[in-house]
This record gives sequence, C-alpha cells and structure tokens, in this order.
Amino acid sequence: MRALAELGAEPAADDLLRRGRAVRAAWLAVGLLLVAVGFVGIFVPLLPTTDFMLLALPCFARSSTRLEAWLLDHPRFGPGLRAWRATGAVPRHAKVAACLGMAVGYALFWLHVRPRWGLAFAVATGMLAAAVWIIRRPMPGDEQ
Repeated sequence: MRALAELGAEPAADDLLRRGRAVRAAWLAVGLLLVAVGFVGIFVPLLPTTDFMLLALPCFARSSTRLEAWLLDHPRFGPGLRAWRATGAVPRHAKVAACLGMAVGYALFWLHVRPRWGLAFAVATGMLAAAVWIIRRPMPGDEQ
C-alpha cells in the first residue's frame, strides 16, 4: 500500500485535505450566491425567495454549520426550511401562492406569446403537473 502511495496511485493526505477545502469553499460560494439571489427575490416580484434558501441549505450543510444553523434559526425562513427538511412539508399559503403564480404566469404566457395549441398544451401540462405535486406535499404538522 505504501509503495502505491509513493508511485502516485493513491492521493496523498495533503492533496485530499486541499481538495476537501476547495470543495467546501465551492459549496460555500454557491450557498452564498443562492442566499444573495434569494435576498434579491424579496424585492423583485415573481422571483422566489424561499426556493433559493431551500437550495442554499444543503450547500451550507456541506460547507458551514454556522450558516446552516443561521438559516434554520432565521425567524422568517427557518420554520419553512425546518418543515421541508423534516417531511418535505409546504405550508398552505405557499401552496396557494405557487398555484396562483403558475395560473397568472400561464395567462400572461397565453396572452403575450399566443402559442400554438401544441406548445400551449405542453406548458399547461407541465404547470399542472407541478401544481399537483405541490398540492400533494404534506403540510407542516401533518402526521405521515
């Protein structure tokens, strides 16, 4: 085994450590970028905030336990993130907002793009499938 390490067949411990730090730094950078985009979503209509926080959470779990704890303990986003992590739960108000947003988005698509029936049907089918998936998610506090 030692001979293989000397021949370069196995990565040295220093290489593994450096690679581990680089991967953690990359996860941290992605997580911070997602939080920044989520922050912009607070002020920009139709740009979701919580979705980006949901994506940032596993990035921080792989890079910074302190930032992961900050997100989970956040007064605004924490309860939803904890419910999603525990059971994949989505609160009723979020389900309603998501379905209304998709309906308004489809109406705007229909009015401004004036798609042919095939494209209109494909987009409607995709949005309907997403709406059904969202509606079928458990709500926080539901027993499974």
